[in-house]
Amino acid sequence: MKTLYKPLFLIGPAGVGKSTIGKRLAAKLQCPFYDLDRIIEERAGAGIAHIFDIEGEPGFRKREHAMLAQCSEEPAGVIATGAGAVLTEANGELMKTRGKVVYLYAPQAVLTARIERNNHHRPLLQVEDVSSAVANMLSKRTPLYQALASIHIDAHDKSIIQIVGEICALLG
Repeated sequence: MKTLYKPLFLIGPAGVGKSTIGKRLAAKLQCPFYDLDRIIEERAGAGIAHIFDIEGEPGFRKREHAMLAQCSEEPAGVIATGAGAVLTEANGELMKTRGKVVYLYAPQAVLTARIERNNHHRPLLQVEDVSSAVANMLSKRTPLYQALASIHIDAHDKSIIQIVGEICALLG
């Protein structure tokens, strides 16, 4: 059994499964799990879409950075970031210096289908043409995900157990 001595950050696009995989991974590693988006919602007493409506994306990103900093102060834990967390340079620096970063990825068509099935809490993807929005986000964010992560995991066509096993094997 692997033991985590520093935070493990899960990054990647919306719909890739960061929260679902993160919960299982934390259970396997016997450490806490932190879902940044859910924590932000709990602390704000409002959904992410409402926070975006009131504070805009800059206000949300400020909250996101504060939660990332707070959760990563713990000695070990699995932290599922929001898909856009990599857009804030300070978040990338924080993740690289405090822990290990895992990039989860899947094909655009798979992400689009997942998002279309469950899109109630993704304000930047509540658009008519979800596929184009996903493609646009991927073109901007994929280079950031790839540069930041030391572990890259294809999260498509595998079970959660397989993905968790792959991550654990690569933790070293």
